[in-house]
Amino acid sequence: MQKYWGLFLIVLLSLSCKDDRPVLKEPVDKELAVVVPEKPVMKQFGFNLDEFTVQLDTVKNGDSFGELMLQHKVEYPKIAKITQDFKDTFDVRKIRVGKPYLILKSKDTTEAAQVFIYENDAINYTVVDLRDTVKAYKDKKEVTYVEREASGVIETSLSQAILDQGIDYTVTNSLSEVYAWTIDFFRLQKGDKFKVIYKEKYINDSIYAGAGPIEAAYFEHNGRPIYAFSYENDSLKNIRDYFDEEANNLRRTFLRAPVQFSRISSRYNLKRRIKYYGNRIRPHKGTDYAAPLGTPILATADGTVTESTRRGGNGKYVKIRHNGTYSTQYLHMKKQNVKRGQYVRQGDVIGWIGMTGNTSGPHVCYRFWKNGRQVDPLKEELPLAEPLDESLQPEYFDYIGPIKDQLDCMSYPEIPTEEIIEAEDLASAEK
Repeated sequence: MQKYWGLFLIVLLSLSCKDDRPVLKEPVDKELAVVVPEKPVMKQFGFNLDEFTVQLDTVKNGDSFGELMLQHKVEYPKIAKITQDFKDTFDVRKIRVGKPYLILKSKDTTEAAQVFIYENDAINYTVVDLRDTVKAYKDKKEVTYVEREASGVIETSLSQAILDQGIDYTVTNSLSEVYAWTIDFFRLQKGDKFKVIYKEKYINDSIYAGAGPIEAAYFEHNGRPIYAFSYENDSLKNIRDYFDEEANNLRRTFLRAPVQFSRISSRYNLKRRIKYYGNRIRPHKGTDYAAPLGTPILATADGTVTESTRRGGNGKYVKIRHNGTYSTQYLHMKKQNVKRGQYVRQGDVIGWIGMTGNTSGPHVCYRFWKNGRQVDPLKEELPLAEPLDESLQPEYFDYIGPIKDQLDCMSYPEIPTEEIIEAEDLASAEK
């Protein structure tokens, strides 16, 4: 009997020790283990989208802010408050067809609109918060900038040379604006070269949002090199201009032309003979720039509109007084965009190319007065804009030094071998 009691105590002790020891789990097969990740928070425009029912759409013909809100169960007093109290922030009359918008709706059975987000462009947006205290405000998406370099040799046109490099077309416009006063883009030569440093904009580091302003450029036109560096000329007014390597301002008080990328179809000519009028001399005191109907016409300098009307062969036109010396006139417009007495800045759109008055095709006749007499603007030595202040020049030269080196070290794209052979064959044939 004692033998059995002894065996019972041994078993009891062993069970007691087993309870005290940690329980060993079976080894886990890592390949079979499934890790459930935490659901990421869907956050856009500063809102957690998981908290709402989201509706994404675009403005369609006939849509209005009021109708959209009523359709999504927003009370009329709230709509009226936005319309009246926040028109400086969000003018409901200016929502445009094709623009995307987001409506964040409540997740209850009513699904009433809580927030309306209107995308003004790829970066800027307006938020109308309809919850509790109604409010509206503007904001912008987080943008990162990536520096880009580009270069090219002109074979046919500047725009084609830039497109050949796969560069955003807006860089063409930017480059033409930088050199608008120093290079005649209607007379570019085959073999002219350019280099440009600019920044590309990206939303959330991945979505392309266009090209930013040009930081620096080099243009070789007719063998003449012209550098351009962006620099703040007036810190109080936040004005940036483009200067060359000697701190000369590239801007003039007048643009060389009132339209971009058009062609001169008729020059200023006091001895012009017209066959239609019996080959008589009919002076042409303007410069005609041919361009498609609807092309924007730009004010070539700051000034006050003295006339915006329609008269006889001039058709619809605008005349601007720039100062006591200079005035300009723009004829044959499809429509004017300014009124008499209005002050305009250089580059403002004052109208659009048309065919009103005596004209055989769409163009703008650009007329230029100096001291009350019409002259040829292309032969005038136009005054320079304000130079870089001498006190800023030492810092400017330090700033542009490494950028100029960067431009100088940039190479041009290689010309395909077959194009070189064709050029050599053409040169041999000409001999």
